[in-house]
Amino acid sequence: MFTGIIEEIGTVGSILKGKHSARIEIYAKTVLGDLKIGDSVAVNGVCLTAVSLSSHSFTADVMHETLNRSSLSFLHQGSCVNLERAMAANGRFGGHIVTGHVDGIGKIIHIQQDDIAVQYKISAEDAIMKYIVEKGSIAIDGISLTVASLFSSCFTVSIIPHTSSMTILKERQVGDIVNLENDIIGKYVERLQNPLTSTEKKSNITQEFLSKYGF
Repeated sequence: MFTGIIEEIGTVGSILKGKHSARIEIYAKTVLGDLKIGDSVAVNGVCLTAVSLSSHSFTADVMHETLNRSSLSFLHQGSCVNLERAMAANGRFGGHIVTGHVDGIGKIIHIQQDDIAVQYKISAEDAIMKYIVEKGSIAIDGISLTVASLFSSCFTVSIIPHTSSMTILKERQVGDIVNLENDIIGKYVERLQNPLTSTEKKSNITQEFLSKYGF
């Protein structure tokens, strides 16, 4: 589990591509402090497992499903990536619950300076848009952000200078692809309301029930 608070920006050192997979070496400093083989690291919001370590880097395997669903397939040697270690049990939730299981990708369609902040407009498919709510949380390339405004096929987020300086968002341009992870709470609520088969026990959680208790 992650929080969407980026610890540092790493750099892709090498990529060894297989037929449907890849092994990525990432240069880093901060996240290597207590990292062990088998530990999880979110790379641009994708939960990967460290399979080897050196004094200046770690490597991780990326499977077929991950390459298909995320923007990691666009990485190349020298690419900058957002890095976050899995949250410690005694850590703080500075952002929101981020699993590192990316739902899909979005495309930056507009960038606009807004006083001290920068506003990004991102388009996404309906399967992702249906879980996005105004003022709700979303992880973009692993960064915990608040949805500023919502439209039928896109949404906006506003980035403060600190977030910009600590992440790769400052390098993003119109047309770039980003990883998106919806707030997991919405997906669980939908699943409880819509069982997969008629043989499953019907859930007692309805829209009226949620409204009654303040949701």
